[in-house]
Amino acid sequence: MEMNTNLALVLVLAPFLGFLINVFFGKSLGKTVSGIIGTASVVVSFLVTIFFFNQITQTQKAIQITLFDWIQISNLHINLGFLLDQLSLLWLLFVTGIGSLIHLYSISYMHDDENMHKFFSYLNLFVFFMITLVIGSNLLVLFIGWEGVGLCSYLLIGFWYKNQDYNDAAKKAFIMNRIGDLGLLIGIFIIGFMFSTLDYATLKTAISGATNLNLPLLSLAALCLFIGACGKSAQIPLYTWLPDAMAGPTPVSALIHAATMVTAGIFMVTRLNFVFDLTPDVQNVIAVIGAVTSLVAATIGLVQTDIKKVLAYSTVSQLGLMFLALGFGAYEVAVFHVITHAFFKACLFLGSGSVIHGLYGEQDMRKMGGLRKAMPITFWTMLVSSLAISGVPLFSGFFSKDEILMTAFHHSKALYVIGSIASIMTAFYMFRLMFLTFFKDFRGTEEQKHHLHESDGLITFPLMILALLATFGGLISLPGNSWLNDYLAPLFTKVAGEEHHLGTTEYTLMGVAVLGGFIGIFIAYIKYFKQDNIPEADENITGLTKVLYNKYYVDEAYDAIFVRSVNALSKFFRDYIETGLSALIFGLGKVTNEIGFQGKKLQNGSIGLYLFVFVLGLCAIVSYIFLAQ
Repeated sequence: MEMNTNLALVLVLAPFLGFLINVFFGKSLGKTVSGIIGTASVVVSFLVTIFFFNQITQTQKAIQITLFDWIQISNLHINLGFLLDQLSLLWLLFVTGIGSLIHLYSISYMHDDENMHKFFSYLNLFVFFMITLVIGSNLLVLFIGWEGVGLCSYLLIGFWYKNQDYNDAAKKAFIMNRIGDLGLLIGIFIIGFMFSTLDYATLKTAISGATNLNLPLLSLAALCLFIGACGKSAQIPLYTWLPDAMAGPTPVSALIHAATMVTAGIFMVTRLNFVFDLTPDVQNVIAVIGAVTSLVAATIGLVQTDIKKVLAYSTVSQLGLMFLALGFGAYEVAVFHVITHAFFKACLFLGSGSVIHGLYGEQDMRKMGGLRKAMPITFWTMLVSSLAISGVPLFSGFFSKDEILMTAFHHSKALYVIGSIASIMTAFYMFRLMFLTFFKDFRGTEEQKHHLHESDGLITFPLMILALLATFGGLISLPGNSWLNDYLAPLFTKVAGEEHHLGTTEYTLMGVAVLGGFIGIFIAYIKYFKQDNIPEADENITGLTKVLYNKYYVDEAYDAIFVRSVNALSKFFRDYIETGLSALIFGLGKVTNEIGFQGKKLQNGSIGLYLFVFVLGLCAIVSYIFLAQ
């Protein structure tokens, strides 16, 4: 047990140690050493995770570690501890594994940046807080990690702080997440009030043994927790921060969008599955929000011209599909798509970074094209990942996305149709990206064309590893023979995938999903390869395309409804309320000052005056007593 405790501390604290070293000594150590320390610290956590993963796989027993008693208020007792079980270790594998690859990639990608040591310190801190979020044994430890990744996202999105747009994007992410975090905090308070515990194991026992649950209050708690998930995992209406988060360096986009922050909401809902299973109304809300988010984000992704924005809206759409599965109680299906999505989306973002790196910062796909021959490794790895996200057999995304759509079909035909349309759109805009970026003639400048080359090994190696995972990652949960479902079974009261078996209906649904993906790819092929259609310049975009390109003007609506109204209210208070109050306060001060000024005239040092006032006062007192009788 002591060894497990020590190793768990190594798992958590290794990235934090990397953060401390780079913060205090990184600049003097140099860029390469700083990058190696930052990468090695996450690799250490990955190796410890593998050790615990093997141990849990063999024993099938969760490891509960209590470091010390933390908070004792009345009958609420909270420990600072860790919970290492099937879910946390599965999450840690891709958080630390993909995190290690992103750190390795960053050594080359960020080498020319003067603040490279600071970048690695922030990355390490990000991973530390994500590990804390995942490994915590109760909701309060989760909340520490939850707030920590929010802080690090602010630091990393706005890393290039000399660009004001990037600063605005960082503030937007931070503020919008605070809205969701308030919901999470209220949910935690309600849970603590109802059950006098925030510990997952104790909470599960208390709920399962409760005979008179206050279901309306529990539903309110679940809804508040989901609001927190909406903020962190970018669901309607708190989704607009995530596409802007691509303002940070590309490795940050890969880390946030693929492996860490945006998966926190799915993790929290899955961890508290025993709460959400008792609140079917909230589950229905989750499913509807997930489906609508998936479709809305997919429609916006159809017309974006910034390569990273296409991938950003793709992330929002895929997260919507995960919440669609969670809303149906298919937790293991959502987790499956989280894993495969982490593989192919990390590869796509890092691949886009390789393209941007090769084009000296260019992100507009209208100024790309013809990169297939100049950047073959980047092309093939991104092609593999595009096939995976499009649901093409037998790549990883085919298995996980098909499971989600199949689950949706068995619960709600309407949401199944919405999810299917979003999936077809995904195939279209991903191959639109591929055709515009890698095929036909190069549309950039002559200087860019002259310097086109494949990225170095530190960039292409992570791409190749992730492409392999995007290809074969689906093998962990094959239809009818799912290792993942068996592995996660102890955590759930039921496995939603067991509700249907492969029959005529399932094979038909599978065929429809595959056909839909190929239709999306074929339309993109006709429009952007055969017809060589290049998107219009911004000023020439009109009609529905303009509405989609401007993201349904949701940001403008939020600005008009919330930002401007708050600013107007603030101005009103400044110009009228504060002015009036200031006049009152200053008036009272002037009156007091005048009273003091007149009063000091009595303090003139004249003994005769003092005796005269004393006699007057004495006479007044005697007269009062006499009259009172």
